[in-house]
This record gives sequence, C-alpha cells and structure tokens, in this order.
Amino acid sequence: MTDIAAVPTPAIATSSAGDWLTLLKPRVVVLVVFTGLVGLLVAPGHLHPVLAFTAVLCIAVAAGAAGAINMWYDRDIDALMRRTSRRPIPAGRIDAGEALGFGVALAVGSVLVMWLVTNTLAATILAVSIGFYVFVYTMWLKRRTPQNIVIGGAAGAFPALIGWAAVTGDIQTLPVLLFLIVFAWTPPHFWALSLWASADYERVGVPMLPVVAGARSTRRHILAYTVVLVALSLSPWALHLTGTTYGLSAAVLGAGFLIGAVLVLRDRQDATGVSLTNDQPAKKLFRFSLYYLFVLFAALAVDRLVG
Repeated sequence: MTDIAAVPTPAIATSSAGDWLTLLKPRVVVLVVFTGLVGLLVAPGHLHPVLAFTAVLCIAVAAGAAGAINMWYDRDIDALMRRTSRRPIPAGRIDAGEALGFGVALAVGSVLVMWLVTNTLAATILAVSIGFYVFVYTMWLKRRTPQNIVIGGAAGAFPALIGWAAVTGDIQTLPVLLFLIVFAWTPPHFWALSLWASADYERVGVPMLPVVAGARSTRRHILAYTVVLVALSLSPWALHLTGTTYGLSAAVLGAGFLIGAVLVLRDRQDATGVSLTNDQPAKKLFRFSLYYLFVLFAALAVDRLVG
C-alpha cells in the first residue's frame, strides 16, 4: 500500500467558485435537503414559508459544512483515489486550512440560524448530525472498521428528524421511522458503490466491507440490509401513519430494491481491482438506490398532501 504520509502537498492554484461549491459535496446535499424538506412538509402544524425556507437552507448549509470538513480530513487518501483525486484540496486548488475554516464557519452559522428561526430541538439535532458525521464517521470509524457505513449512516438519517422538529418542536413515531429508513438504506447504497470502487479503498487502507470481507460477503450483506430496509419502509403504512399512496409506492420500490440486491448477489464477478461498466448489477443498484430514496420520500409527501 502506498504510504499516505509520503503524498506531497500540491502547490495551491487559483480556486474558482465551483471549487468551493464542490467542497460542499452538492450531490450529497441535494438528497439530504430533500429528506429534510419532506420531514418538514409532513409534520403537523405550520411554519411560516420564510422560516421554513430558512430551516431547509440551514440543513443544506450544515450538510455542506460537514462535507467540507470531511474533505479537509480525508485529503491524504483523496489524493490517492481515482474517484477523488481531482477534488479541490488534493488537486491544490483550495488550501486545506481555508477549507477547514470554511466548513467550521458554515457549521456554526447553520446551527445558530436554525436555533434563531425555529427552536432549540431542531438546532440541537442539526448540531448532533454535523458532529456525528465529522467526529464519529469521518475521524473515528471510516479508517478503523468495515462497519463504518453502518454506524456512520446515522449522520445522513437526521434531516427528516430536523425538518419535523423545526415545525413541531418535538419528535414522534413517524420521523423516527424515517430516520430508521435512511439509516437502513445507507449500507446497501454505499456497499454497492464500494463493490466497484474497492480497488481505491484498498489502495488507501480504508477497511470497506469488500476490502475486509470480500465481494461475496458484501453482496450477502447488501441483500440482508435490503430486507430490513423494505420492512422498515412499509412500517409507516402498517402502523397507519400514512395512506395507500405511500404504502403502494413503498411496496413497489421495495420489490425493485430486492430484485436489484438479488441480482448483485448472483453476480459472481469479484469486483476488487476491476473497473465495472454501467450495466453491472452493483452499479445499477447504486443508481437505483438514489432514485429509491427520492421517490419514497416524495410519495410520503404526496400521500400527506392528498390525504
């Protein structure tokens, strides 16, 4: 394995606005914001549109701040991975110290504004979500255990709770179930990615499940967690917390996820060190998992609106 400490620090070039935006991991932020928005929309009660917009913006800024701090901390391994080597810090377009300051400032600001415009509970959960992603996942788990995604997945599951709490000031059964759905969704989503990116993780010593346990074991884990995910996704309907629109959507989407997980399990190709194409089961499941979460939460919002 390449000595990470020996990776030279690149000379800092001129950065663009796009580089600072990339530092916030905008593709991740979109999904986080959407689940937070749905949590806000389905919560009982009313929040002034300006305050609701500000609350969602705080969730977006907080997620971006956590992403920036993550890129600062992981700059050594990012420089060695093909998938991340062109990120602004390892490519030398943004100074590491400036990136850290940027992330910390956004994190503190997002929590303070959330507290001012909504309530203490929403701001507290927002702060916990940032801290969990930065300290628990990024700094503690990611480089130490193949369960990094399982435990660290909680960081991305908080937004629905935050959105709900911003409106109500409390936590009830439905937002907890939404938290658990995202928590169970995260491992099969990222393990599908790690199957076709395992060579990168192995190169930098990150103990993702395919690197530690092998591709076959990872496929079995993907199927097992998918079963748990589907059961959890149906629980709001089974508990009469949602209507038929959500229940049917969850059933159809769950069937699609299960089929994809079974196809991944049946794929005998060991993905380590292999660059897979778009028609491979693991990459297909990874892409489907993104649509799955968007459509599932959209169905919940529609269900509440028509209900």
